[in-house]
Order: sequence, then structure tokens, then C-alpha cells
Amino acid sequence: MNGEQLTAVYRNNNDEIISFQTSGGRIISYRKALLEAEEGLIEGIQIYENEDGSMYLNPSFAPSFDDFPSFY
Repeated sequence: MNGEQLTAVYRNNNDEIISFQTSGGRIISYRKALLEAEEGLIEGIQIYENEDGSMYLNPSFAPSFDDFPSFY
């Protein structure tokens, strides 16, 4: 693997993921993570499309980000 991986999450008060920490130590927004996953810069992520056409991320090796640690 050459790309970074997502290692931790930050959730808002509604329990929605708004940021990620990468294996390289960067803190990136959900949108930036989505863009970098589409470009192949972040590995181990699946990109899905909702019924309304919005895109979302899911780890490819786990059912969700629920078991990811929080970095704040």
C-alpha cells in the first residue's frame, strides 16, 4: 500500500463524522477524505452513493467507522 489510511475520526454533537486523522498524522475534513479516496490517495476506503446522490465513505475492512478511535 502506498496511500495513507484513515486511523481516527472526529464527530460533531450529532454524532456525524466531520474530520479524520490519517496514518500520516494529517487532520482532514470528511469532504477532503472523500476527494482523496476518489483520487486513490487514501486506501482502505469504499465510496458509496446514497439514494439522493450524495457520496459517503465506509472502511473496506469494517462495517462502519464506529470502532475507530476519536482524536479529540
